Amino acid sequence: QVQLVESGGGLVQPGGSLRLSCAASGTFVRINSMGWYRQAAGKERELVARISSDASATYTDSVKGRFTISRDNAKNTVYLQMNSLKPEDSAVYYCQALGVRTEFATTVAIWGQGTQVTVSS
Repeated sequence: QVQLVESGGGLVQPGGSLRLSCAASGTFVRINSMGWYRQAAGKERELVARISSDASATYTDSVKGRFTISRDNAKNTVYLQMNSLKPEDSAVYYCQALGVRTEFATTVAIWGQGTQVTVSS
């Protein structure tokens, strides 16, 4: 009953910036933490950043100091500000939400469809 829609991906030159957004819509799920994952061609999907309900954030080492995750609970939206982008950041970026189904009290993971980020000259 909840959908995640990512936006903000595209083509950017090395050293440039992009801001990804992920908006959640729907009902029956109370979202706790949200995160961004990425998967480059031929590689495994990896966690990029995660933010908890109290705004505590964690990052994978490769993006620390360059990426910032944030959320707007009123808008049910999570953001990923990506600065100093490198070619190795090129991947499909996926938004994920972890929450609890309000009617069934079960944990659920929800995934967006992904947005392409390409860093190239």
